[in-house]
Amino acid sequence: MKTMQSHEKLARLNSKIQDFGSLLVAYSGGADSAFLANAVHKILGEKMLAVIADSPSLPRAELAAAIAFAEKHGIPLKILQTRELENSNYAKNDAQRCYFCKDELFQQMDAVRVELGFTHVAYGMNLDDRGDHRPGGRAANEHNVVAPLVLAELTKNDVRELAQQSGLEIWNKPASACLASRIEYGRAVTTETLLQVERAEDALHQLGFSQVRVRHHGEQARIEIAREEMPRALNMEMFAKIHESLQLLGFKHISLDMQGYRSGSMNTTLPQSKVLPLSAIGKP
Repeated sequence: MKTMQSHEKLARLNSKIQDFGSLLVAYSGGADSAFLANAVHKILGEKMLAVIADSPSLPRAELAAAIAFAEKHGIPLKILQTRELENSNYAKNDAQRCYFCKDELFQQMDAVRVELGFTHVAYGMNLDDRGDHRPGGRAANEHNVVAPLVLAELTKNDVRELAQQSGLEIWNKPASACLASRIEYGRAVTTETLLQVERAEDALHQLGFSQVRVRHHGEQARIEIAREEMPRALNMEMFAKIHESLQLLGFKHISLDMQGYRSGSMNTTLPQSKVLPLSAIGKP
């Protein structure tokens, strides 16, 4: 079977975007949503608007980077203040937390869509995302949010390749899920715990690590570092620096996960009965 070339994949995506007429794009500044927002802006121009949800679950550095990317590439941007933390169903942090977060976002975006006269809301789910535990995808389906990257059959690697060919600086940006994803299921999500995680990860970045997660287990911080960066962490001097930095933030016990960084590691603690893989794709 002939492999589809990158220019053919981009042409297919552009065709899907054109078919929608106008789009509000849920935008986080990550590789997928930034690539999508840029592609939509190139095709639809003023008939698109990127929308970013700002709340305590979004790191300040990520918000600043997302705004800077939009400004650099001329992408019109609206910042929504979302209030998912006020929802007890979200704050209790069970396996469906992401559903309530995305439900809040898409409700607000749909109101903006109606107010401004856009035809659809879109988000940056790619083809590879469908097999993971993503309750937010259920919220997207319920709100009729479309997924152009899925409709164009683009994988994560496709997105990164096309972003690089387009000269977008986010083509190799590390994944960065919301801060709440770092907190163990069943432990309440609060402004304080989110800030504690954000500051802990900032401290690790300042120590020179680029791809990290600080998993919040109450008094314990479980650190995940990208495997290629792990050798830098494995010495007594760095152990001391990491321990001191995180202990100052209120963690009494700090451990380094020997498996290294992996996306969604908290989901491995969920019973299979709680995991709802997304099989449907976004359609208008």
